[in-house]
Amino acid sequence: MLNPYQIEKMYQNFVKNLSQCLHEDIINVDLKLLKDLDILDKIDQEDGDFTQYFHVIETPEKVTLFNEQFIIWIVPKMEEENPITYVMIALHSNEKSHLEIVFTTSGVYNTPKYVLKILQHYLLDMLETEATITAYEKDH
Repeated sequence: MLNPYQIEKMYQNFVKNLSQCLHEDIINVDLKLLKDLDILDKIDQEDGDFTQYFHVIETPEKVTLFNEQFIIWIVPKMEEENPITYVMIALHSNEKSHLEIVFTTSGVYNTPKYVLKILQHYLLDMLETEATITAYEKDH
């Protein structure tokens, strides 16, 4: 398993080289995205179970969640006097980590409830994608 030093080094590398590390643009959470992801209708549902269990490292700069598969950095910032939260999700396998998704929340969507629901959605999506890739590789 990764240690906190390795995780911090990865974070610094990802932040420094964000445009090269990220496959897609940073996703800005808005009403359309919440509707497209079918999160808006489920936001008040208490599903209680997070898909994964994580170790947590909390610093004044960010909260880091990690386990055998994922490394997640939740980074609150102030941009032009407006609070914004960056969430960076990396997939970790075979001793390598790849930054997969970065999303931001701001305004009315910058609450723990929205951040965690969106994070949960992306984690489930990534798990399904990895399972599909693994099944395909076994068949070929």
